[in-house]
Amino acid sequence: MSTAPSDLVVVGAGIVGLAHAFEALANGLSVTVVERDRRPVGASVRNFGHCCIGAQQGELLDIARLSRGGWLRAAAAAGFWAREAGALVVARSEAEAAVLEELHADRGGDAVRLRSAAETAAALGRATTGDLVGGAFLPDDLRVNPREAAPALARWTSEQPGARVLWGTAVTGVEPGTVHTSRGPVHGRQILVCVGHDLDHLFPEVAERHEIERCRLNMARVKAPATFRTDSAVLTATSMLRYDAFTGQPSAARLREEVLAHSPELVEIGANVMFTGLPDGTILAGDSHHYDATTPPFLDERVSRLLLDAIADVLGVEHLEVLERWQGVYASSGRGPLLVRDLAPGVRALSVTSGVGMTLSFGLAARTFAGTLEPTAL
Repeated sequence: MSTAPSDLVVVGAGIVGLAHAFEALANGLSVTVVERDRRPVGASVRNFGHCCIGAQQGELLDIARLSRGGWLRAAAAAGFWAREAGALVVARSEAEAAVLEELHADRGGDAVRLRSAAETAAALGRATTGDLVGGAFLPDDLRVNPREAAPALARWTSEQPGARVLWGTAVTGVEPGTVHTSRGPVHGRQILVCVGHDLDHLFPEVAERHEIERCRLNMARVKAPATFRTDSAVLTATSMLRYDAFTGQPSAARLREEVLAHSPELVEIGANVMFTGLPDGTILAGDSHHYDATTPPFLDERVSRLLLDAIADVLGVEHLEVLERWQGVYASSGRGPLLVRDLAPGVRALSVTSGVGMTLSFGLAARTFAGTLEPTAL
């Protein structure tokens, strides 16, 4: 292995690490990415491929908007599918519609476009409006295929002059200027540790102080109904219980009480009933949320069934044909959605400790190289 130092060594070939490698190369820096697996297999390929911009609030909204441009540049460079498809938020009660109307009033008609029941039904491919009362379209959201985006970006990175990706290379320690690995030392002037929930494997005290847990998710890929056509991500009432843009609205408390009354089982499993279509005519469907320091590998069929039945109900079909199931996982913390920690001179740990790693990745990278990403207090 070459001992020549890179300008930047990135530990972790997930989307946050790869976004930083992409921005580093755009800034004329040399880059080495070190990854223990042989290809991306973690949180970056197990998700919806949804860059959930419009549902963010405050600083996260600013970072997400900045991330949008990075995603589009990366897709053009690396040649992966990225669709400016927006997100459709479905309203099936007056309380749900009230939250969307309040967000529309807060953000304006360009950022949050209200939809009638008929327009929402048409987007979902439903024959009738049924229980739909309306909806909203968030135009800034992006869609990628998560199984293709990170691998394509890693491949592109490895092909650039001054860059390399070391697969199958476990990191055993980090100190200023050097990443110690199972293949020997890798040297870099700056080191960025982007290993998400696995930060506790390298820096357990930092992970414990930030109270990082693993959030595990029940996910599935299903065959899309024949009439389903939208490329937009589809969100529902349970989504409105999770994202700050919705929870900050005056009617959010009423909505929570309503969902608790009619669907306590969905609240119990931490459901975010949402789905996203892929170009091959399938749908990524989910998800539930369970938190622990270590994730058991077992999928509860009752949880999966609750989610799939709820999605079928939104689509107006009797059942969905499941093609695959898997367990998603990401870092979570009650202390906030980001961990940015300077561990030593020239060594920084960066983890998104919320389910918005895809959403924020390129915005965080842009802020890193602009020098405006401040460390979080612990």
